[in-house]
Amino acid sequence: MYDYGYDYASLTDSSAAAAVGGAFAGMYIVMLIVSVLCIIAMWKVFSKAGKPGWASIIPIYNIIVLFQIAGMNPLMILLELIPIANVIVLIMLYINLAKKFGKGGGFAAGLIFLNPIFMLILGFGSAEYQG
Repeated sequence: MYDYGYDYASLTDSSAAAAVGGAFAGMYIVMLIVSVLCIIAMWKVFSKAGKPGWASIIPIYNIIVLFQIAGMNPLMILLELIPIANVIVLIMLYINLAKKFGKGGGFAAGLIFLNPIFMLILGFGSAEYQG
């Protein structure tokens, strides 16, 4: 009456591998684009704050500079190694960063939850560094 069988001959191993490979390649390209946009945004934020833009591409140094821009002690980066404390310190960092650029709590929430977009707004927008 009903045929619930599936013909596996239509999907070969090579076509499945090609589909998975294509999906991973697409995800890699999207991740690469987002990473480049994050670097550009942070470069602009650093430049607005009077810090060298190249510091945005050095992995740990960029967070230290971000702490300096936000007016926080750069040694707080050590708290980033402690679970749960790292989330609290990161929230404090983004709140202070928003304040230093004359933005309010809503913008700080945007920095916390949609960081790449709001860093681009901070870098390319009309906000001035007030540090």
